[in-house]
Amino acid sequence: MPLINLEKIRREFPSGDGTITVLKDIDLAIEAGEMVAIVGASGSGKSTLMTIIGCLDRPTSGHYRLSGAETSLLSADDLAALRRDHFGFIFQRYHLLGELTALGNVEIPAIYAGRNRSERIKRAAALLERLGMADRSHHRPGQLSGGQQQRVSIARALMNNANVILADEPTGALDKTSGEDVLRILDELHAEGRTVVIVTHDMGVASRAERIIEISDGQIVSDRRNEERKKVTAAAKDRAAAAPVRLAVAAWLDRFREAFRMALLAMKAHQLRTFLTMLGIIIGIASVVSVVALGQGTQQRVLANIASLGTNTLEIFAGKDFGDTRSGKITTLVASDATELAKQPYVAAVTPTVSTSSTVRYRATEASALINGVGDQYFAATGMKLSDGRLFDASSVHRIAQDVVIDVNAKTTLFPDSRSPVGQVILAGKVPLRVVGVVQARQGGFGSSQSPSLYIPYTTAQTRFLGSTSLRSITVRVSDNVTTSLAEQAVSEFLMKRHGAKDFFILNTDDIRQTITSTTQTMTLLIAAIAVISLIVGGIGVMNIMLVSVSERVSEIGVRMAVGARQGDILRQFLIEAILVCMIGGLLGIAAALGFGGLFSMFNASFGFVYSTASIVVSFLCSSVIGVMFGYLPARSASRLDPVAALAKG
Repeated sequence: MPLINLEKIRREFPSGDGTITVLKDIDLAIEAGEMVAIVGASGSGKSTLMTIIGCLDRPTSGHYRLSGAETSLLSADDLAALRRDHFGFIFQRYHLLGELTALGNVEIPAIYAGRNRSERIKRAAALLERLGMADRSHHRPGQLSGGQQQRVSIARALMNNANVILADEPTGALDKTSGEDVLRILDELHAEGRTVVIVTHDMGVASRAERIIEISDGQIVSDRRNEERKKVTAAAKDRAAAAPVRLAVAAWLDRFREAFRMALLAMKAHQLRTFLTMLGIIIGIASVVSVVALGQGTQQRVLANIASLGTNTLEIFAGKDFGDTRSGKITTLVASDATELAKQPYVAAVTPTVSTSSTVRYRATEASALINGVGDQYFAATGMKLSDGRLFDASSVHRIAQDVVIDVNAKTTLFPDSRSPVGQVILAGKVPLRVVGVVQARQGGFGSSQSPSLYIPYTTAQTRFLGSTSLRSITVRVSDNVTTSLAEQAVSEFLMKRHGAKDFFILNTDDIRQTITSTTQTMTLLIAAIAVISLIVGGIGVMNIMLVSVSERVSEIGVRMAVGARQGDILRQFLIEAILVCMIGGLLGIAAALGFGGLFSMFNASFGFVYSTASIVVSFLCSSVIGVMFGYLPARSASRLDPVAALAKG
């Protein structure tokens, strides 16, 4: 049975509205161990015939059997296995990968065959040494002469111990001396019992073969024996054994490492293009992380302002709602309501409040101030902080003491010389008040003001300023283990029973907090959605650049397919490159966001970025997913290239 058997092989190519027939019903049989030369003028179809023999191309019709197996029934990966394990290609234009050394180029077929790394490097080095290239094994193709590059190409063809060597114009680009060296090497390979098929237009080269097949206009016109050459029917020398094949997992990891390394080399070779590709991802990730951090920083600032009102507080006012014109005439909200509320299990602190305004004076300094009549638990209920002196207590309330706690604004206004005001006496209208303490001003939220504020016992305010026992409001601090909504409902029911009617309304500061939190979260999501759009735009940019990269590296893809790369190997290589671009872009985007946050804090001390680990992790994962999504199409396009067309474009 012939090793290579072609029956009625036709190959047609589309041309305009019709087709061009390059091969016309070719019948050809080649025995194992033969050295065959296929000769013919340019355009005769000899190279097309070789690509079909080497499983780089499929015939339009006819049958091609290799060792009795019908190749038309094989999948793309099965054909890749034949090219990897049975054929060795020697090209006129060498088709070496410029990013790799001579040694790296030679070992590529063994990587796709799953050979052990140490063994394949040892074999690649031995092949280069045999071909006189030991001292040039670490040089890249650009550093080698044409003859040296062709020797590297021959070594690559022998890497997997191929039994069929296909040489397409192996001396066409070489000088006479280098050409003779290459032909001598082919003679040696034939002498080892390998089947050698040489495609050439040079009859001088063809004369080295045992059999000369002449092709013209797509048809075999002559098939004759060369009596001057003696046929070698068996191996004259022992072939160097190929490195053993390893387990599937180890082989896959090796191919993955090769794809990863080639992706890094490609990115390094086109650094500016790679950075510009990353730029869209960098901007998108930086925007998402920064917007979320800014939103959380704003939210925390707002919540801090609300906390200045007191945590978990309820404000009970007389009347039906804000703006109720009758609220001033409602006098049913009294101190005893606060006293009874303080006995409830869900209450942590209660304080009655009344207020008025008056002119306050200290020596020659006077100012308008807000006078707040409050209970001794007021400062605990509202979370106000003492900065100097002390706070008045329940005894002060009971005694209607003329003690006053002033805020920082009042201290700055009335005591501009920065001395401690504790113990000093000020006049509020005509009422003398002794300063016992200073508290920090309320920062933001309801009730905040830049005007001076004074805090006196509510009993003192009622008797000496207002002449009424009714209250403006009652502030209730809810226990930490009780939700404010349940406490609000309980307070409402309690007061309705006491008053017999609903003549009050309750302001729940937790509702305000939740509303503002919800609003800031909505705004953050809205802006983040805009940032995500930039991520998508960046992903499209990655896809476009990767498609350009595929078109630029068609030759590399063709070479890898010729030496046995599977479609999955090519897909993996380009997909890894796209994912790397996006992942590195994601890391740079996160770094840019962190840097921007640091810069922002230098110019704005009131609040800063609050970074969320979750948002950073999600953003990084998004960049990886974008690499997969938008890198898949170019990678798939690369993996489905026709090996022959890819080599021709190279």
